[in-house]
Amino acid sequence: MYKLREYLETVVGMPTSAVPNDELFCTGTDMETTFLTNRMQDSLAAYTYTLVRRGWLSLVYNGQELTLGPNDLYIYSPGFQVTVLGGSEDYSAICLMADEYMTLESPTLWNIIRTAYHPVAELGEPVVHLNAEQADHLAHRMQEVMRYLKSDHRFLAESLRTLYTLFVLDLRNMMEQSIGHHHYSERTTSLFIGFIHLLTHNFIEHHDIAFYADRLHITTTHLSRIVRQISGRTVVDYINQMLLMESLWLLKTTDMPLATIAERLHFADQSSFGKFFRRMRGVAPKVERGMAQKNLP
Repeated sequence: MYKLREYLETVVGMPTSAVPNDELFCTGTDMETTFLTNRMQDSLAAYTYTLVRRGWLSLVYNGQELTLGPNDLYIYSPGFQVTVLGGSEDYSAICLMADEYMTLESPTLWNIIRTAYHPVAELGEPVVHLNAEQADHLAHRMQEVMRYLKSDHRFLAESLRTLYTLFVLDLRNMMEQSIGHHHYSERTTSLFIGFIHLLTHNFIEHHDIAFYADRLHITTTHLSRIVRQISGRTVVDYINQMLLMESLWLLKTTDMPLATIAERLHFADQSSFGKFFRRMRGVAPKVERGMAQKNLP
């Protein structure tokens, strides 16, 4: 998957000078920019927070259709499939992107992880519906990031990490206030969030439910029940979706032989990978690569 800088330069086409920091980026966005960045967003290893300021946006996130309006905050987590369907001509938003690798080194890692996945666990969708005051406050935080990115601050990286921490903590506080009654126990929510976090960093090597259950110190039956209860999907569904996203990215962005891709994704052999891909995508990996090459600009 793309790191943040790679994504901005390779997919979005930004010059190196326009990306002063490897870890955090923030910008205003409209429909044209949104369609452009959506080309490979599901291959972006970054947490993305999109705050709608005007108009509406329709998208499919991990198979679920969502419509966002003013003051809605959409949170994208690495590895999940997203497709923009359309939006209004006056659509505008502020988008804050935090590189996943930077996030893993953050002292407030658990707050970031919980903030990113909490809406899915509690509300069933990656969207937080804010009131106007809350949205204005978060917009101010995001605009602070943009101002720092344009400055020549000698401690830019440290300052941006501090601003990101403040943004996340403010957002989590708003979530706790707005969600009110929790649909699931704290234990259940924590286990689901823990599973998703483990999955994004271990799905390539570990395709088995037992690994994740063991790391969470619960049985496979218990993990399966929690994941289905909260998301309506199975653990295998999540693992397969992540493997599909990674294989699509490798097919589209590299000339790596299929046998090498199969080995990299820890399939038994190229044949096993091919059967998996055809079952998930409906076409052979070679055909998918050919279609991707035809669509290159």
